[in-house]
Amino acid sequence: MRNGFFYSLVFALLTGASVAVIAAPAVTSSTEKAAMVTDAQAQSPSEKVDLNGADAATLQKQLSGIGEAKAKAIVAYRDANGPFASVDELLEVKGIGKAILDRNREKLEVN
Repeated sequence: MRNGFFYSLVFALLTGASVAVIAAPAVTSSTEKAAMVTDAQAQSPSEKVDLNGADAATLQKQLSGIGEAKAKAIVAYRDANGPFASVDELLEVKGIGKAILDRNREKLEVN
C-alpha cells in the first residue's frame, strides 16, 4: 500500500513538472529580436536594386536566384557593354533567363 502511494505521488510530481515545462512560454533574447527586425528591414520591398550601380555582393544578396557567379557576370556585362538601358537587357547576360528576371523584376530598376 505504501509503495503504491509513493509511486502515485512521484508520478503526479513528474507529470506536473512536464506539463509546466511544455506550457511555459519560450524566451527569446533581445539579440534574436534585433536580428529579426534587421532582416525585415533589409528585405524591404520598397528598396530597388539599381542594375547600373549595384556591386556583385549587393546583387547576390538582394536578388533571388542570383549567386556569386551570376552577380559577377552581371557586373562584367555592364563593364563590357556599358550601363543597362532597361531591366529586360538583363536577359543578355549569360546565365540569366526569363524565370530569374520575372522573379526579380519588381526588385530591379535602371538609373
